[in-house]
Amino acid sequence: MRGGPTTSRAINRRLILSLLRRQGPLSRVELASLTGLSAAAVTFVIADLIEETLVIERDSVAGTTGRRPTPLDINYEAHLTVGFKLHRHHIECVLTDLATTPLIAFDVDISDPAPEAIIETIASTIPLLLKRAGRENNALIGIGVSIPGEIDPATGTCLQSPRFGWRNLPFAEMLAERVHAPVWIDDDVNAFAVAQRLFGVGRQHRNFAALAIGAGIGCSLVIDGKIYHGSRSAAGKLGHTISVPNGRLCECGRHGCLMAHAAESFMLDEWTRLTGQSITWQGFVKAVEICNGTALTILDDAGTRIGRHLADVVNLFDPDVIVVGGEAVSFGEALLGPIRRQMEALTFFSKPTLVPDWLPSAWARGAAALATQTVFDFENVSSG
Repeated sequence: MRGGPTTSRAINRRLILSLLRRQGPLSRVELASLTGLSAAAVTFVIADLIEETLVIERDSVAGTTGRRPTPLDINYEAHLTVGFKLHRHHIECVLTDLATTPLIAFDVDISDPAPEAIIETIASTIPLLLKRAGRENNALIGIGVSIPGEIDPATGTCLQSPRFGWRNLPFAEMLAERVHAPVWIDDDVNAFAVAQRLFGVGRQHRNFAALAIGAGIGCSLVIDGKIYHGSRSAAGKLGHTISVPNGRLCECGRHGCLMAHAAESFMLDEWTRLTGQSITWQGFVKAVEICNGTALTILDDAGTRIGRHLADVVNLFDPDVIVVGGEAVSFGEALLGPIRRQMEALTFFSKPTLVPDWLPSAWARGAAALATQTVFDFENVSSG
């Protein structure tokens, strides 16, 4: 792609692509008016984008005063990204277009948590995704991988992942060398927030929070349109806030973390404690669906606890809206209701709306968005 991230042409193309992403098809005249760029500057940038097949001319529509100017739109279908969301025992895999719309998706099992084994699994899966979608490799602009843990996206390093036992692992570089393509990595909740910022609820908000509840609990912050990673890439770890001093053991090795008292493992363990019977996640979901009293009590307890800590986030950062994702969103108001009530009871002034936005492929779609965002945000860097 033409122009470095700080050149005027790169900045102009980012303005134009962002407008087309947010508002849809616009004419050259409308782009010049909305960006404040000259007609010549718009023409130069559009010529580049059309040549790179990033922008396409749509059919103009005749109006009462004659044929209207030709609308320009992002050519979402021409380019592809691949997303991989790492779980403890499997990987979610998805091939998407530039709008992060899934074209083909499936899961692959993993038995070896060694990074070399996971990288080999990812590398062997990419051609399968392309083949099943009937697409060519030359349309692929990059690969995104979301990893639970502390991730430095600027260097592509997994600083630590307690779930996999990794520390200071140059994962993006290792995978890029294997697949010979650009690779971007980040924490899974940050990846979910990136997808929301580009094409989800966060599309129209400069400041919002993305709360994810599933095997863990995280809360990524988007401040002035950018993911806030913190000085050590550890921002957003709401699940590792101490909620019950000397409480249950968390996977991070500490006692009393919020995720140990409100996430998936807590719900299943509480069911066993209260009923004397073990249950699978699917079984617990069914118990909620039939309004089992024990299951609803567990969700009320978990939601109230999450809401208490979420109120602190709201009081500190005042987000416009809170987008909620993760597998637990399927519980609906049985979980969101207690979160909302407790959050609103404990917030000082701001009471942002909780908006659930979750599909089964959302984790992997978020990972793919790590690559997609580079088309629109030229300050991002990649390995490879």
